[in-house]
Amino acid sequence: MGLLMASLLLAIAPALLQPALVSAQQIAISPPNPELGDTISVVINMPPNQATNTNPYVLFKQKQYPAFAIAPNRWRALLPTTPLDAPGLKQVQVVMPSGSQAYNVNLQNRSYPTQSIWLSPSKSSIEGTDHEFDRVDAFKKIVSPQKFWQGAFIRPSQGSVSTVFGVRRYYNGEFANDYYHRGVDYAAGTGSPVFAPAAGYVRLVGTVGQGFQLHGNTVGIDHGQGVLSIFIHLSRINVKEGDFVQPGQVIGAVGSTGISTGPHLHWGLYVNNEAVDPVPWRYDGIE
Repeated sequence: MGLLMASLLLAIAPALLQPALVSAQQIAISPPNPELGDTISVVINMPPNQATNTNPYVLFKQKQYPAFAIAPNRWRALLPTTPLDAPGLKQVQVVMPSGSQAYNVNLQNRSYPTQSIWLSPSKSSIEGTDHEFDRVDAFKKIVSPQKFWQGAFIRPSQGSVSTVFGVRRYYNGEFANDYYHRGVDYAAGTGSPVFAPAAGYVRLVGTVGQGFQLHGNTVGIDHGQGVLSIFIHLSRINVKEGDFVQPGQVIGAVGSTGISTGPHLHWGLYVNNEAVDPVPWRYDGIE
């Protein structure tokens, strides 16, 4: 009798394990070992018989992130991480019409350099305007369902990188606790061209004359599905809101407007309203 029961259990076990195995095969999370500042891609493969009018979504860091169709029966959500996040195991919960499944992702620590910035009294006293903050905040919240970019992003400036993403800073000797450098800086001469790194719609154009005291002359591009580029400190703007730009198109020129210690381009890449490291988007690409 004992041997019979053992045989039955062995026969039943694969059937009991099958649903979890199928569920695991439906989800692909990359990169497999993300670091602070990385964008995590969650690809959801739903069988045709599960297709409904209800979109899947992902819960991560106590926030809900939308998933968008990228192919028939295939969806993808983009999860931002930042240098201010705590490293360690993080739960990614994928919610589909058929149910939900939780996965653990080991978000690894990453060491970011520190930098001291000294601003003149005239610069350090600038606080910005409500108009500037309202426009920029509204831009960062844009989530268009369409995907406009294709492949890896290109370099937006021919200048050398002067400040990498994620740098922590002291301003006039005081450490900025909740600050990290939300982009990549390229040192180049005033008037040097600035290129669109990927296709998208221009959703933000702001100028010093309109009250953009901190950012200076600014251009924001919507690449779709919550992915946004912002370019600040420009000396010239070549586009207007509503324009659709192609990768490599000149959108403006390097300058030193706003809070800036010299001519450079600041390129910030935002995913679902959080600044992420643009470098993986340039070299690896996220489709």
